[in-house]
Amino acid sequence: MSNEQSEPGHGDSPAAWTAVVVMLVGLAIGTVAFYLNYTFDVDLLWVVWAGAAIMVIGLVLGFVLRKLGYGVNGPKTFAKSHD
Repeated sequence: MSNEQSEPGHGDSPAAWTAVVVMLVGLAIGTVAFYLNYTFDVDLLWVVWAGAAIMVIGLVLGFVLRKLGYGVNGPKTFAKSHD
């Protein structure tokens, strides 16, 4: 066995982190709005859909950043040393 590990790149890149953070923000917004909409009978259904739209924007943003070179092993990312 070799000591050298082959890492396929588990999304540890600026593109992946940005996509995940934006999508988590959209999920949090949508979840809070959904809770307030049905618990306190406030008309916030449009905010739930806005949260869903933010999640889609995060997904698209991740693909765009990957194509711009910020993905795993992209030309604009720094190689990580695993010493």
